[in-house]
Amino acid sequence: MSTPEQWLQTQAELGQRLYLVLDSDGQLDERNALINEREGSQYSNLYIGTPASSLAAVGPYLFQLDTLDHPAIQALLRTPERHWGWLASSAGGDLDQLARHWRARLVTGERPNQALYRFHDNRVLGRALAHLSPEQRSELLGPIASVCYWQDGQWAAAYNPAPGEYAVPPDPAWLAVPSVPETAAGIQIDNARRYLMVEQMEQLAELARQQDADTWIQAQLELARTWGWQAPEQVRFLLAQRLQAPGDALPKSWSPQLDETPQAHFQRVYQQVQFWQGDATV
Repeated sequence: MSTPEQWLQTQAELGQRLYLVLDSDGQLDERNALINEREGSQYSNLYIGTPASSLAAVGPYLFQLDTLDHPAIQALLRTPERHWGWLASSAGGDLDQLARHWRARLVTGERPNQALYRFHDNRVLGRALAHLSPEQRSELLGPIASVCYWQDGQWAAAYNPAPGEYAVPPDPAWLAVPSVPETAAGIQIDNARRYLMVEQMEQLAELARQQDADTWIQAQLELARTWGWQAPEQVRFLLAQRLQAPGDALPKSWSPQLDETPQAHFQRVYQQVQFWQGDATV
C-alpha cells in the first residue's frame, strides 16, 4: 500500500512537479483556501471554455503545488473517503498544457447525446487505470507521469509508461471500462446533485433545510430505476418535478399502467405535467 508521503518522496527524488486535481463540489473551503494563496497562473478551472462551462462554479480545479504541507491539503488527505480528487506529478511545469489535455477528455459523445467524463473522481480514475493497457494508460494520462489516489479503502499509485502529448482516440478505451454498481450509483447521485444546483438551486437549498438532500436524491433515482426511466432527460424531469413538492406523495396518475412500457409511461406523465402547466394539450 502506498501513502501520499511515500509517493511524494519518490516524485521529489525524480524531480517531478506536483499537481492536485480537486472536485469543487464538497470541497469549496479547501478550494477557496488554495485559490486565495496562489496566482492565477498556478491553478485552472477545468470546466471553463468547455461545453460544461455553466457548471464551472462546482467544477474541478487543477492546482500546481509546491508542497503537501498546507492546511487545506492536509485536511483532504485526512478524509480520502470524501472522494475529492487525486494527486499528480509531471516532469514539466506547464499547467496550461495539463489543463488542455483534460479538457479534451471531458466531454464524450456527440450532440444531443453528450456526457461528462468524471476524470476528476478518484474512483473513476482508479477504475480506468486498473483496466487500461500501458499504451491506453498513456493516452489517458498524457503529460502526467504518476498519480496518487484513494481506491477501495486504501491509497494507490499508478505510473505512466510514456508521458507526453496524445490526441484523444476515436474510441477512448477509458470510456469502455465497466463500472461497479457502488461507483456508478455514487456518480449518478453526484450528477443529479450538480444538475439541481444549476437548474433548481433555490428549491434544492430549501429541501436541504428540511431533510438530507442526498438521501432524497437517492430515493428519486431508485424510483426512476424502478420505472425504467434511465435516459438523462427522464431522470432530470423526475428530479425537477418532485423537487417542486418534495414532501408530497406521488400523484396516483403517475403510477405505471398495466403493460405500459417505460417510454410510454414517461410520455404520458410528461404530457400530463405539460398540460397542467399550460404548455401543452393532452
